[in-house]
Amino acid sequence: MKKIVLIDGQGGRLGALIADALKKESLPIEIYAIGTNTVATTAMLKAGADFGATGENPVIVACRDADVIVGPIGIVCADSLLGEITPKMAVAVGQSRALKLLLPLNRCNNRVIGVKDATMSELVKETVGQLKTLL
Repeated sequence: MKKIVLIDGQGGRLGALIADALKKESLPIEIYAIGTNTVATTAMLKAGADFGATGENPVIVACRDADVIVGPIGIVCADSLLGEITPKMAVAVGQSRALKLLLPLNRCNNRVIGVKDATMSELVKETVGQLKTLL
């Protein structure tokens, strides 16, 4: 069973969409919803994540033994997601040995050159496809 860590903030919409899409695939995974706030965590749990926790320390702990970390690209940039990503969170994600699937939402002053703008639904579909290929 692979440990998939979903990290999201603000309203948790992206994490919820990914959790829902992954649950529909019946993959051999456990989904850990780690929100930067309780609203995000709750949204991901309602969408089907297996476990949930909120805040800086859960991000740090979950990243230690994750197989795959999924979230917006801002999770590796301190102070992104309107300041919800602390420097310690960004370091924990960046230093994790897990494969990172970072969705380029091109928001919060982070733009990825060479990547086309895509809707959240398109990014979720591509992310689930990548996970299916990996598993």
